[in-house]
Amino acid sequence: MTSADFAHTDRAEKNRREKAVGLARYTWNRGVTGAELLAMSDDTRRRLARAADAHPPRTMETWALVAQLLDEKTAWAHEHPDHPSATRTHPDEKIMWVKPPVRSWLD
Repeated sequence: MTSADFAHTDRAEKNRREKAVGLARYTWNRGVTGAELLAMSDDTRRRLARAADAHPPRTMETWALVAQLLDEKTAWAHEHPDHPSATRTHPDEKIMWVKPPVRSWLD
C-alpha cells in the first residue's frame, strides 16, 4: 500500500498558488524583493504572512513561489511603469520586514 502525497494534489497546488498570490501581493506592495523574502528568517516570514492575513505556509515551497511571483511582478512593473498596478502602495513599510545593514561608527 502506498501512502498518499496530499501536499501535491491538484487541490493542494491550487491552494498553494492562491496563498502565494495573496502573500506576493502584500509583500510586493511593501517593496520587498524575492531575494529579500528568501533571506528572511522563518520567524519574520511567519509574521509577514500573519500581517497579510494569511496562515503562514508550512513549507518553503510556497515561499519560493511567492519569491518567483515577486520577481515576475517587478519585471512586469519595469516594462509598464505608467500602469497604476506598477506602483507599490506601501513602500514605506519595507523597513518593518527588511532591515538595512548596520553601518559601523567608524565609517
